[in-house]
Amino acid sequence: MSKFNGLDRMSSKDLASLQQRIAVAIVNKQASEKSDLKRKLEELAAQSGFNVNELFGAGTSSLKGSKVAVKFRNPKDDTQTWTGRGRKPNWLVEALGKGKKIDNFRVA
Repeated sequence: MSKFNGLDRMSSKDLASLQQRIAVAIVNKQASEKSDLKRKLEELAAQSGFNVNELFGAGTSSLKGSKVAVKFRNPKDDTQTWTGRGRKPNWLVEALGKGKKIDNFRVA
């Protein structure tokens, strides 16, 4: 007899709730296991006279600080640009609020 036999008797709402609780539990468990593993690695490195940063680096991304191409430009002021990442700049928000389409500002 399977321990999941009762699932077919649950409503779709209860199943969705269970699915959400399971997703949260998985994230929490992974974070806990990651923290435990990190602590164990730090202890093991310390026993050998090292720290984790010496062995694996400081965790800096190779993409950090890399430039992203401009995707949108204000036709009224060429110095005002936006890469499409992060918050929309005020000039673009104002133009969109006046009914303009974002494609009007796209760089070819």
